[in-house]
Amino acid sequence: MPSVKRAIRIAGSSGGFSDRQRAIGDLAKNCDVDCIIGDWLSECTMTLHGAQKQENEKLRKAGQLTDEPVGLFDPTFMDNLSPALPYLKSKNIKVAVNAGASDTELLATTVEKEVKRQGLDLKVGWVSGDEVTETVKRLQANGEAFPSLMNGKPLSEWGHEIIAAQCYLGGAGVAEALRQGCDIVICGRVADAATTIGAAMWWHGWDRETDLDQIAGSLVTGHLIECSAYVCGGYYSGFKRLMDKCENIGFPIAEVDADGSCVITKEAGTGGEVSVGTVSSQLLYEIQGPLYYGSDVTANLVGIVMREIGKDRVQVTGVKGLPAPSTTKVGLTAWGGYQAEFHYHIVGLDLEEKAEWTERQVRYSIGDAIKDLTCLKFSLNGYSQENPRNQEVATVDLRVFVQTKKKALVDKFTLDVPGFNRWCMENFLQSCPGASLDNDQRQSEGKEFFEYYVTLLPQSEVKHRVELPWMGKSIDIPVQNNVTTYPRDQKSYECAHPVDLTSYGPTTRGPLGWVVGGRSGDKASDANVGFYVRHEDEYDWLRSLLTIDKVHQLLEGSDKGRKIERFEIPGIRAVHFLIRDHLDRGFNSTSEYDTLGKNVCEYLRAKYVDIPNKFLRRGRF
Repeated sequence: MPSVKRAIRIAGSSGGFSDRQRAIGDLAKNCDVDCIIGDWLSECTMTLHGAQKQENEKLRKAGQLTDEPVGLFDPTFMDNLSPALPYLKSKNIKVAVNAGASDTELLATTVEKEVKRQGLDLKVGWVSGDEVTETVKRLQANGEAFPSLMNGKPLSEWGHEIIAAQCYLGGAGVAEALRQGCDIVICGRVADAATTIGAAMWWHGWDRETDLDQIAGSLVTGHLIECSAYVCGGYYSGFKRLMDKCENIGFPIAEVDADGSCVITKEAGTGGEVSVGTVSSQLLYEIQGPLYYGSDVTANLVGIVMREIGKDRVQVTGVKGLPAPSTTKVGLTAWGGYQAEFHYHIVGLDLEEKAEWTERQVRYSIGDAIKDLTCLKFSLNGYSQENPRNQEVATVDLRVFVQTKKKALVDKFTLDVPGFNRWCMENFLQSCPGASLDNDQRQSEGKEFFEYYVTLLPQSEVKHRVELPWMGKSIDIPVQNNVTTYPRDQKSYECAHPVDLTSYGPTTRGPLGWVVGGRSGDKASDANVGFYVRHEDEYDWLRSLLTIDKVHQLLEGSDKGRKIERFEIPGIRAVHFLIRDHLDRGFNSTSEYDTLGKNVCEYLRAKYVDIPNKFLRRGRF
C-alpha cells in the first residue's frame, strides 16, 4: 500500500467486449494512472459464454474437444492487454478487469504465459466464486423459490432448464489480491464497479465494516467509469456540440480520494468532454432506484452533488453508504430455442394498411405451424415523411420475427432455408404496392437463442476466493458482518410539492428533449430512464411535469401498462423512472429492436410537451 494517502487515479479502459482495442496500451503509455480497470461482460456475453462452457463440456465428454477451450472469455482481450504489459511494468500500474467471463483461470493462465513470453516480472492472480450453477440447483431442489427480480414470479414458473448460473461478486477479492502483491487481477462476473471498489479499498486501506461512506463513493465512481467513453460524451444528449474529435472520445480517469469523493476527468488530447451533463448522464444509466446495491456496500444516490472544477474535471460528492445486502444478484442462463426474422421494405402512403395486408398473407402461409411458434411478431418500423425528400426516407421496415422450441414444425414448416423465408417470400407477387424483399436472407435462417433470468442468492452461499498461483495459495473472502436485507422494490414517489405548470408563462409545443437531457438502459427485462435539466429554475418544472402517469402517456403505443417506479435526485436536477418488465425478456431473447433499453430515453425525449418559452431562449440540447 502506498505510504502517501493521495487520491488513487483509476482509468476505465472498457465498457464491454465491443469497446476500442487501443485502451489499455494508450492509458498505460500516455497517462499518469495507478490502476487500469475494465468491464468486458454483460448479461448478453455471460449468457453466451455460459452456454459455450456447457457445449465444451459435452464435446470434452464425447472426446471431441482436443484443443484449448474457446468461447469462454473475450477473445480480443489479449490484443488489448499485450501491448500494454511493458508500460505496466515500467510505470508500476496495476490492472483489474472482469474479462475472465466463464473461465477466469484459463484467462489468467493465458495472461501469465504472455507475461513470461515478454520476459516481464508481473504477478497475475485471479478471483473465483462467481460460478454458482450447482449451488442454485441445490437450493432450488431444497425449496428456494428464487423469485425473479423483474416480475416477482418464482423460478419454477420460468419454464426453462438452467445450464449456467453466475453471481455478481464485489470488490473485496480484488482489494485482497492487490494487497498480496498482484500486478494484474483477472476476475469473472464481478459487478461492473467492483474492480474500482477493490482498487480504492486497497489504496486507501478501507474497512468494509466501518468505512461505508468511502466505499459507497468508490461504488458510484466505478459505476461512472465502467462504461468507458459514456461518461466522456458517448451517448450524451448534448452530443451535437461534441462533433469535433468525436471519432476518438477519450477514456475516463477517476481520482478517488480518501473520503470516497472523486474527480472524473479523461485522457488529454481526445474528443468528448467531462461535464456535469456527461457525468449526470452516466450516473442515471442502468440504476434501479435511490439505492445502488453492491456486494460490499449500498450507495444512497439521493444526496449526490456534482460540480465542474476545471476543464474536463467534475467533482462528485455527497454519496452516503449503507450496509450491503445479504444477497447478491445471480443470472441464470437457459436454452431458449430457435429464432429467425424476415424483412419487407414498404414505401409511401397507407403504411399501416400495407403492413396489415402483408401480415394476413404471411399468417395464412404459416398455417397450422403457428401453434408451434412461441413468438410471432410483426413490427412496422419507421414512417414516411409528408412530401418525402427522397425515396429512402419514404421506405420503412416491416419485420417478421419468430421463435420456436424446434427448428422443424408441422406441414414441412422449418426455420431452415428454404423454409420460414419461403413462407414469407411466396407472397411477393400478391403483395401490397411498393413492397420489396430484403436482399439479404441470412437472418431468416433459424439460429439458437438463450433465455436469461435474474434473481438473488444469499452471499453466504458464495465461495468468494482469491487465487495466487505464484504463491501457491488461495485466500477466502468472507461475507462482511454488516449486511442487511432490503425489499425487492425500492421507494417510489411523486413530486412532493408540484408547481402549477401554467405559472411558467407562454409555452411552445415541442420535443421534451429540446430542454431535457437523459439516459436509459436495461437490467434484464426492466428498462430505466433518467431525465435532467441544465438550470436550477427548470427543475421544479421537470419534476412537476414528469409524473408516473405522464410517462405512461408519453410512452403511448409503446406503453405495456406495467409498473413504473419514480424517484428524484435533486443534486443533479434529475428525475428517474424504472419501467418494469418493458423489454420482452431482455437482450438474449427479446423480439424488440430496443434490445438494451438504450433507445427508450431518446424516444421519450422526442415526445411533444408544452415547454416554457423562457427555457427555449437559453438554447436547446
